[in-house]
Amino acid sequence: MSRFGVFFIGLFFVMSSSSSEGPAQWVVGSYEVDGLRVVMKVIEELPAEDLRDKHRWLTVITWEYDVSENGGMPVEEMLSQMMRLEGAIDEMEARGTCFQVYSRTGNGIKELTYYTGSRDGFLEDLNSTLADHPRYPIKIEFFEDPGWEDLQNVHKHYLRKE
Repeated sequence: MSRFGVFFIGLFFVMSSSSSEGPAQWVVGSYEVDGLRVVMKVIEELPAEDLRDKHRWLTVITWEYDVSENGGMPVEEMLSQMMRLEGAIDEMEARGTCFQVYSRTGNGIKELTYYTGSRDGFLEDLNSTLADHPRYPIKIEFFEDPGWEDLQNVHKHYLRKE
């Protein structure tokens, strides 16, 4: 069963970024949940099989915030903290610790989703990377997903890919 039950209602644009695996294409869009907008960024294609084989753990970082403010989106100060956290994890991605596949922001939740090869290695690198950061109100969950089924479900539901 997929963790998702809503669909994109509009695609905004495709953007590129780089990782240790080279440039990635991203699709950014939005949808509504309970009348509140959620913005989602999804990697457009599955990465190369050798990278998928090395990163079998779906890693979901969740930051919950007050949905009653700012139309369900984070207020500016919180958004800058979230961007600082995501930037730090980008450094981890550049080192090969993880591979980002999508993120969602809205309806009181910021969710950053990655694949990693080692839960312990991810947590060690994250703690080291965030040593000079303030403590963030995040929850981290790991799910064994060697076939990258979660990302394939996101592609199926949001990008209409089979």
